[in-house]
Formats: sequence, structure tokens, C-alpha cells
Amino acid sequence: MSILNETLPKAAEAYEHMTDVVLREDNFLDPKTKELIAIVAGVLVRCQPCIDIHLPRAYEVGCTREEISEALAVAMCISAGSQIAWTKI
Repeated sequence: MSILNETLPKAAEAYEHMTDVVLREDNFLDPKTKELIAIVAGVLVRCQPCIDIHLPRAYEVGCTREEISEALAVAMCISAGSQIAWTKI
């Protein structure tokens, strides 16, 4: 249990609700795309628990190692580009 659950249970419930709506309901993106986004976001924000949760889910919904690798490469390009832009070269 996180400190958020202990101290602000309504906020924790709101997060769980958002997760259910965004990641588990059928909206506009398919489950594979959602899990690829979740993995690369987890990598970019350096969230090991996120990666530990979403990597197995990605395989469960049919993502391949190659798709995950390419999604990571795209994220790396965007991240590197943002750093170059900050240097104002």
C-alpha cells in the first residue's frame, strides 16, 4: 500500500479509475499500442515498477520484441531531439 492510499484514499481511487478508463477500456487505441506507450513512458520517466508491470502485459496482448524495440527507439529519438533542442545549437 502506498502513502497515497493511506493518506488520500480518494486520490488513490481517482488514479485507479483513470487507469481503468485509459488502459483497460476500449477507446481509440488498441491494447498493443497502449502497452507500447506505457513501456516507453516508463523507460523515459525511469519507473522500474511501470516497466515491470507493462512489459509482461505487452507480451500478453501480442507485442513482439521487435515492436517493443522499435517503440523504444522512437522514444529515444524524441528524447535525444528534445535535448538537442535545449542546447539551442
